[in-house]
Amino acid sequence: MSSDEDVAAVSRHSYFIGKKENIIQARRVVKSVGERDVLVIYHKGDFYAIDVRCYHSGGPLQEGDIEKDFDGRTCLVCPWHKYKITLAEGEGLYQAVNPSVKPLKPTRCSKGIKQRVHTVTVSNKDVFLTLNDSPGPIDSDYYQTEKYRNTFLKEGQKKTK
Repeated sequence: MSSDEDVAAVSRHSYFIGKKENIIQARRVVKSVGERDVLVIYHKGDFYAIDVRCYHSGGPLQEGDIEKDFDGRTCLVCPWHKYKITLAEGEGLYQAVNPSVKPLKPTRCSKGIKQRVHTVTVSNKDVFLTLNDSPGPIDSDYYQTEKYRNTFLKEGQKKTK
């Protein structure tokens, strides 16, 4: 794809996030894009974009740790309840143990796609984001609603007074 084609592909429903070098340096950037609050992460040579609040309880994912899961997928860990979310797919993972099998051996299981992820594109040293508009609700969508945002803002204002 030529750079002109890159720019054309990026310009369709894409939003400028920032300069590549600035995002690499910051590692994490939170942006309001369209009607969503999105976390853009640079981790080990890759860019990821994910809804900023955890699907479970609205935790601030920008404060979460990044770690590798047992199967090698990169996960973001919610700082509130330690929920693990794959950065590439938005899949919720949990550790399960079958008590009837000895010795106990923990395994990772999937809850399915719980967190909406978005597409990051780099063109001419600029980073762009395309929102995931796939049909059907995803659990993290709740924390992008006007009702939640109004509640979240009101609670934040109370804490700062």
